[in-house]
Amino acid sequence: MLSRPGSSKIIVGYDLGNAFSQISFFSAETSEVETVSSVTGAEVYSIPTALCKRFDSNQWLYGREALKAASDGEGVLVENLLDLALDGEPIHVDGTVYEPVALLSLFLKRSLGLLSTVGSTDRIGALMMTCERMDNRLMEVLGLALGRVKLRARHICFQSYEDSFYHYMLHQPSELFLYQTVLCWYAGDRIKVYRMQCNRRATPAAVYTGQEEFPFLSEGGMPETDELQKERMERMDRELLAQMKTICDQKMISSVYMIGDGFQEEWMGETLKYLCRGRRVFLGSNLFSKGACLGMMERLSPSSAGKTHVLLGHDKLKTNIGMRVNRKGEASYCALLDAGVSWYDAQTSYEFYMKDTDYFDLVLTPLDGKKGHVARITLDGLEFSISRMLLKMYMPAQNLVAVTVEDLGFGEFREASHQVWREELPLDYDGKE
Repeated sequence: MLSRPGSSKIIVGYDLGNAFSQISFFSAETSEVETVSSVTGAEVYSIPTALCKRFDSNQWLYGREALKAASDGEGVLVENLLDLALDGEPIHVDGTVYEPVALLSLFLKRSLGLLSTVGSTDRIGALMMTCERMDNRLMEVLGLALGRVKLRARHICFQSYEDSFYHYMLHQPSELFLYQTVLCWYAGDRIKVYRMQCNRRATPAAVYTGQEEFPFLSEGGMPETDELQKERMERMDRELLAQMKTICDQKMISSVYMIGDGFQEEWMGETLKYLCRGRRVFLGSNLFSKGACLGMMERLSPSSAGKTHVLLGHDKLKTNIGMRVNRKGEASYCALLDAGVSWYDAQTSYEFYMKDTDYFDLVLTPLDGKKGHVARITLDGLEFSISRMLLKMYMPAQNLVAVTVEDLGFGEFREASHQVWREELPLDYDGKE
């Protein structure tokens, strides 16, 4: 494992947001997850996800320096780097056209340079990148951007904020996760709420999540006069308190996490009084980057909690998928895809033999209370009585499994025809024929 005693490698969790980013890491020297500061000598974890190109030069600044240079009129500011890279349209900056993925890559490279306090980027043995959402397109863009950074990390993975929240909670004291856990993320002009609850009667313990969001006053632009500022802060407190009552009243909640630089104790007085009645409340900003780091550590070497819990969240496969097979003359079940894997990571391949039949059955067993069923895959036009088949499965969308089957022949007795059958299985089965 990368974190073994004496290892020189570090495990990095990178929270990439459209407005701000953060970087956490784990090293064997400290044996704990830490977050790098973007300001020397201070605990300023948020890095503005922005670049600034100085006028009439090829000098690029990033983060807070980029914002300051642009504010001082010294260059062109480029923000929303993640959205720009996803759009893919060329960007015109100071008379030059740039690829958006290249600019995102430049920001990643510069910001990862903050790890120089613990060594060069060559020390990164594994990196988990987390974003608010995750899908195949985003993974493709992030892969291209990181490819330009040319990290030597052996492991590079991706997960959503929901995943990072889950992995963070796996490593917290059990009393904080006894009942429902609520995370409120203050993002600009909205607050996104993640709910998490564990069913410990299931084996493994099933962790369910929910998401919602509501508009909220932007934390920036406070009025200049003390009186107006006080009025605004009181209004923010009243509105947040009303929302928290809607979220928490009549519910068993063990802990509440308030994430984001906008949450400040000086204006949340009444809200915090309410939340702290019978609940543990935490304020911070680096939960997602720490959760990403812990998520990578779980992939490399699962903890005892990781082995006994499974997340059935928003972007998770919630169905066990297997295949009915015969082994040494006895009926058996072969697991193919396990519930709990992120749908964009779900893929498998399996070789098997077919004899005197042109179909096989896949067994779909939901873990979210829905009815299980059997999906029959028929290979129309199969001409041979016995064949070796290659089955491949992946998920092109959240509730859809793509299945391909290829004829590999039968050794020296019959050459492979390489005929391919394709089928897509929807997973939102309602039990009706």
